Amino acid sequence: MLGLIVSLLVIGLVAGFIARAVVPGKQNLSIVATIVLGVVGSFVGGLLGFLLFQHDPTDGFFQPAGIIGSIIGAIVVLVIWVSVSGRRGARR
Repeated sequence: MLGLIVSLLVIGLVAGFIARAVVPGKQNLSIVATIVLGVVGSFVGGLLGFLLFQHDPTDGFFQPAGIIGSIIGAIVVLVIWVSVSGRRGARR
């Protein structure tokens, strides 16, 4: 159980870091927020993989994805976050 949590955090950190490097612009995210971004992106990637391919190896609808799915999901989550948070800063 502890190994699963540690591996989820490490994959979350890697996926969040790569997503932040790919998405243009400045994101004011801490290390913890980057890990959360990667973990949420992992689940979004698993959901997108299930919806696109209709193949679910663990027989669950909401599952963590592999590293590629985690990166793609983290990019999607970060683009949504930047677009939503960017609107708040534009008001005067």
